Amino acid sequence: MNPNPAPPWTARALLHTPLPELLRAAARLRDEGHGGLMSYSRKVFIPLTQLCRDVCHYCTFAKSPRAGVPAYLSPEQVLAIARAGEAAGCAEALFTLGDKPELRHRAAREALDAMGYATTIDYLAAMCELVLRETRLLPHVNPGVMAREDIERLRRVSVSQGVMLESVSERLCERGGVHFGSPDKAPAQRLATLRAAGEARVPFTTGILIGIGETREERLDALFAIEGLQREFGHVQEVIVQNFRAKEATKWAGRPEPGLDELMWTVACARLVLGPRMNLQVPPNLSPADYPRLVEAGINDWGGISPVTPDHVNPEAPWPHLATLRERTARAGKTLAERTAVYPAYVRDMARWVDPALQAALRRATDADGLARTDAWAPGLAGAVPPPLLGLPGTPTAAVREAIARAAGGDALGEDAIVAMLRARGPDLSAVCEAADVLRRAQAGDTVRYVVTRNINYTNVCRHKCSFCAFSKGRGHDDLRGPAYDLALEEVARRAQEAWARGATEVCMQGGIHPGYTGENYLAFVRAVKQAVPAMHVHAFSPLEVAHGAATLGIGVERFLERLRDAGLGSLPGTAAEILSDDVRAQICPDKLDSAGWLEVVEAAHRVGLKTTSTIMFGHVEQAHHVALHLLRLRALQARSGGITEFVPLPFVHMEAPIYRKGLARRGPTYREAVLVHAVARLALHPVIPNIQVSWVKLGAEGARAALQAGANDLGGTLMNESISRAAGTEHGQEMGPAAMDALIASMGRRAQQRNTLYGTPDAAQVAASYAAPELEAVRLTPAARRPNQILLATA
Repeated sequence: MNPNPAPPWTARALLHTPLPELLRAAARLRDEGHGGLMSYSRKVFIPLTQLCRDVCHYCTFAKSPRAGVPAYLSPEQVLAIARAGEAAGCAEALFTLGDKPELRHRAAREALDAMGYATTIDYLAAMCELVLRETRLLPHVNPGVMAREDIERLRRVSVSQGVMLESVSERLCERGGVHFGSPDKAPAQRLATLRAAGEARVPFTTGILIGIGETREERLDALFAIEGLQREFGHVQEVIVQNFRAKEATKWAGRPEPGLDELMWTVACARLVLGPRMNLQVPPNLSPADYPRLVEAGINDWGGISPVTPDHVNPEAPWPHLATLRERTARAGKTLAERTAVYPAYVRDMARWVDPALQAALRRATDADGLARTDAWAPGLAGAVPPPLLGLPGTPTAAVREAIARAAGGDALGEDAIVAMLRARGPDLSAVCEAADVLRRAQAGDTVRYVVTRNINYTNVCRHKCSFCAFSKGRGHDDLRGPAYDLALEEVARRAQEAWARGATEVCMQGGIHPGYTGENYLAFVRAVKQAVPAMHVHAFSPLEVAHGAATLGIGVERFLERLRDAGLGSLPGTAAEILSDDVRAQICPDKLDSAGWLEVVEAAHRVGLKTTSTIMFGHVEQAHHVALHLLRLRALQARSGGITEFVPLPFVHMEAPIYRKGLARRGPTYREAVLVHAVARLALHPVIPNIQVSWVKLGAEGARAALQAGANDLGGTLMNESISRAAGTEHGQEMGPAAMDALIASMGRRAQQRNTLYGTPDAAQVAASYAAPELEAVRLTPAARRPNQILLATA
């Protein structure tokens, strides 16, 4: 996580550099690593016990045993707090507690004995399990000094852990020092805990406490100690710089507190020592009047903010309201973004950093960037209200401004530039969507086109085991996939004739990779349609189906495409692309064509004169750099061949997908991601692919409208009998007729226009027929086991 060599700033340089220079250097370094984001965690504090064996001279959290006051929160109390946090939208359950109180207080020992636990750590683990089982919250634990076995046990029930190093000064543990009488504050013990956490691969929080009698040199010693452990293990996800606040009824009640300049000097030094990628936090409630100025010093995180519970460690310091925090952060030039207890880089690499038992819950709680998923919207859910995109006025980051400028000029972008746009939030999000819409207007005008089409999925039998697919592996319910079927050619022809009578100019044919099919079956499907309706455009067969057909006939892909073309195939859907990254394909479709194979089939189609669409399926396991790579590969292909008519982002519909049901994928893209992929595609593919299409069956009417306002110019097809998305669980219907299409488009002040598959003008008679279409007849599904021989029928 921090591959940097030893930090370039020495202690001597930090001690002798003027503060303004340190602040400028720290802010530049922070922007290099974190751009325009300022993160925070919406959490609920669960003070499991306030008994502690340490007697730190500044602490009001630790209490002495009192008659009538239980030593520990009960399971019922823990769960009540957690549920209140869940109801308030929290993602994190922060367990705060004293250090090993049973070693000092009889009340703690007796309470643990009565509950049947040997140690406080045992009880903590049980309460983490309870919260995980009963709520959606993700536990983070701060139990103090821990042995390796404690850390490993808690790793199984908490997504992250922490202990404040505070200081490495042995002086502070001597008589008269702030840590005298506190055995767990010995620097060697706390450093040993940090090391053990690194060995156990735990995302870990630590930090320093300033103003407790240490010198500046000793603060730097602590920061360099943390940096050394981070360089060795990469596990320190966050460093907190906390300023001492004097509290009544403590031994240090009258001590002076560090001023703002002292805090900013320390924060800047922490950034310069720890590097650009470190997450550096200062609690805003401890500097209520001045916290926005800390942005100047290089922080990128505000820590945990609770809408439910106080800061039990600093109860005199209330949390800022989130609306105020967002507004003041924006005034400081940054965009507030919610995270979970695990920072994004560790979420994106959770296979290494998070116990397998917790990964599904963490995936459900996060988006493609590894930040918190903060709304209930998902592709295919008709009742989910699209959240506001939170595009804010302000100045976009330099990286996004540069990417937009280059894209508008038609230049091919690099992966980093596309990733920067895909991660856009706040002013960056507004800038990307607005730039895409401006480019759409210039490139495609204000006309929104669509095609009247019928989907014919001829079989749902498939030999492949794509983990995202519910079409061939659904639950078998009649209202979803239904039983296994394999359409007779007569039914294919009947559906084509009915579609033509209802104004269609296209049939789109795709299906599973039936183990009994050869290339002759695909040829027979094309001939059946063309014999029934000679004028119908046949848009059929993914590159996977083409490769399968060619292989079964023992001929090359290009030769098979020529045979399909000569039989009447008009164009190919560029589906089965999923993500053109073999790392992702190994997880979601390991036995499909690899990325190079998909691209080879599409380019071969272009060589024989067949146009294709292009697609991406996103919102499952991919990250932003995978989407960027996909767009770059499509752009390069189009630059070579020029045969792609449109690009169609397909948000992953999660409900019935096996990979989601097993906890191995996210629940589709967030609304922001779904809209943003359309916008970024417009910019990244300009000017080589002029049409960006939105899938209304996945995004619904409101989502489609948003995408059309962010770079998309095409509404796809009317989709008589859509069944693949429906099998996955979408609730947005199987058909949107021309009148509904026109109304949606008109509601945006745009002009609707029917098109044919290749963006030409359809016959006027077909357009008229589409507005007077009768109800569809019931489909006739030929059971797979009783299907007649297609090839014999086709040649009879």
